[in-house]
Amino acid sequence: MKSKTPIVFLIALAATFALGLLASSIMERRAEARHVNATVAPRPTSGYESRNSQWAAAYPRQYETLRDTRDMSFTPPLVGAHGLDALRENPRQVILWAGYAFSKDYNHPRGHAYAVEDVRATLRTGAPMKAGEGPQPASCWVCKSPDVPRLMSAMGVDEFYKKQWSDLGGEITNHIGCADCHEPKTMQLTITRPHLVAAYKAATGRDITTASHQEMRSLVCAQCHVEYYFDKKTVPGGQVVTLPWKHGFSIEDAEKYYDGIGFTDYVNTISKTPILKAQHPDYELWRMGIHGQRGVSCADCHMPYTADGSQKFSSHHVQSPLADTSKSCQVCHRQNADELVKNVTDRQRAILGMMERIETELVHAHFEARAAWDAGASESEMAPILQLIRQAQWRWDYVAASHGAGFHAPLECARILDAGLGRAASARLQLARVLAAHGKNAPVALPDISTKESAQKYLGIDIAKERAAKAEFMKNAVPQWLENARAKGTLDEAPPAQNKTF
Repeated sequence: MKSKTPIVFLIALAATFALGLLASSIMERRAEARHVNATVAPRPTSGYESRNSQWAAAYPRQYETLRDTRDMSFTPPLVGAHGLDALRENPRQVILWAGYAFSKDYNHPRGHAYAVEDVRATLRTGAPMKAGEGPQPASCWVCKSPDVPRLMSAMGVDEFYKKQWSDLGGEITNHIGCADCHEPKTMQLTITRPHLVAAYKAATGRDITTASHQEMRSLVCAQCHVEYYFDKKTVPGGQVVTLPWKHGFSIEDAEKYYDGIGFTDYVNTISKTPILKAQHPDYELWRMGIHGQRGVSCADCHMPYTADGSQKFSSHHVQSPLADTSKSCQVCHRQNADELVKNVTDRQRAILGMMERIETELVHAHFEARAAWDAGASESEMAPILQLIRQAQWRWDYVAASHGAGFHAPLECARILDAGLGRAASARLQLARVLAAHGKNAPVALPDISTKESAQKYLGIDIAKERAAKAEFMKNAVPQWLENARAKGTLDEAPPAQNKTF
């Protein structure tokens, strides 16, 4: 038998040559990456630089994609024909939120570039013409701007929370951006909102600084995309943003927390029910879904990696993953784009159907409760019924307020809504018995609430007056705020990105 030594030698030689080429290629790519990523201008390295354009020279790709959050040309498949106006799309919400500012104005969310602009424009913040006026506290600014951690650092967290929303209008002018999520010296992800630091410790027993990089790619989003309330007791004269995570992350854990402290967001003016108004528990529900359980972060789907030459970076155009499934969904899922979109919309549509059913039950329950009060029902008769309505509406609102939860955690959403439907049905059954006991056996008729306008008219909301006051505020107060920020050097004067809307 001939020796195989020459063959083995040739194979080894070829393998060595191939490995050499691979190593050379890797070194070349690393050199290219260093060149592409080279900083051509100084970047902020200390403090809180809230003007996003000041980060642009060092991080041009991230900055340009952040500016793209102003592009609203992509319309998610299930957004209705009314575009942004969620109350016009679903007038039942006006009744469910009777007695709360959301019954005046509630829109579908827009990109991060609109954060400050939209909170100024909504009717919910009123029309304060000078500092100290208006219905809302400074807490309403907390999730809107990197100016917030700048101010908290400068004046102290407690002092920040003692302010009114109108007090800080001339200070908070820059929309969500770089300094909200990045430590300036190292550019590592960081938590800038103290409420998340405290809540994470309470819920997990862990210091949030021990979180992994992948965990941080969701936790920086959880600074804002969470359920919260304003604690009016911890800081005298202040309203502190607080997360109800003491008992855990579930809806029942939050309900236990709120019931334990006797908290109510508002009392529904139709039924007299003490209501819990959910905010946007996106992080909590994401944790319950398969992506959260498998360690897929918010950024993996909403800020997918893209490439500019040899440079791979995370796009800061935070938007629906359906806008570009090739960079989000199809990185892991090999189905075609149409099938993936159908998978998403089928799940969301099923959850929306459940939400519509519970909304209808709740609307009837609120009016039947009013009829029972009018018929002479006692506090003792109504207390258990109002508790059921409170629990049912909390479950509806928890899902409704979390945009995308129908896909993030469809099974959890269905479980929550099923529990809400059962409570709403039980409330209506008990209301029928109370009404019958007081001689009212006919079905309770609903007023005309078929449109946003008719529902608001029923509640006595003078929308024309509200809009006129807001227009005056936008014309006179807001320009003064901007001028104050310009004088202090905190206003970002970079030209705005192209405004593409629905």
